[in-house]
Amino acid sequence: MTTLAAATLAAPAVLPPAVTLDRADVTAVALVREDLVSLVSRYGSLYDWASAQPQAQALRGRAPVYVATLPLSGVHVVVRHAWHGGLFAPITGDRFRRPSRAPVEMAHSAALRNAGIPTTQVLGFVRYHAGPGLVRVDVVTHYVPDTADLGMVLAGLAPAMECEQALRATRQLLLTLARHGVVHPDLNVKNILLRRTGGGATGDGALEALMIDVDVVQWNPSRTPQETMERNVGRLTRSMMKWRRHFGCDFADPRIAGFADAARADLVDGHLA
Repeated sequence: MTTLAAATLAAPAVLPPAVTLDRADVTAVALVREDLVSLVSRYGSLYDWASAQPQAQALRGRAPVYVATLPLSGVHVVVRHAWHGGLFAPITGDRFRRPSRAPVEMAHSAALRNAGIPTTQVLGFVRYHAGPGLVRVDVVTHYVPDTADLGMVLAGLAPAMECEQALRATRQLLLTLARHGVVHPDLNVKNILLRRTGGGATGDGALEALMIDVDVVQWNPSRTPQETMERNVGRLTRSMMKWRRHFGCDFADPRIAGFADAARADLVDGHLA
């Protein structure tokens, strides 16, 4: 079994070199670096460019998250502008202390993927000068088509994905996280993405669960798989109950408890029953 070394989830691992522009800097993998530099130089903001694309598709997030195709490489990407959450969000808005969480998110994405933990690929980020020691940030990830988050499935908003199949895929993700000792302290129904492993959105392939928003993930070599499972299950089931109350979806507390019990049993059995 591949495990994450402590250094891989320290902040941050070796990243591609940054390209410094007038009032911004671009860090990206070689495949899309020229695209990002060119677009920021021309439009001033990668997010502004993405939002103006005729085929842009708005997705989840505190603000619209756009899908667009980079003009030089032809890569389909998701462009997200970073915002603070929580109580002080109206005050802090979209300004972060440099270096921001973006380098950590990119490093974590690479480390998790290298360890075999399903997550989206962060291709790069752009930081814009926003005052002494402060930046605004756009993050670019590779677009995964034909997906729905777990919240959509539970609310019946993704008819092509059956709920029990989605829950089983989520249990597999939880088992993988437990084996690697990775805790996501904000594991909720909106940052678990489901996709078909074959056959497209309406095909017959099995579902796979991917974890996103990975800048906050934590790895502790002394944490047991049981403790890891309990922390992730506890956070996710609280999110499920909140989601049920918000949407009134047919996902009663006993069913949530049954999901949690099944995830714990998976760890004991070593595989999904």
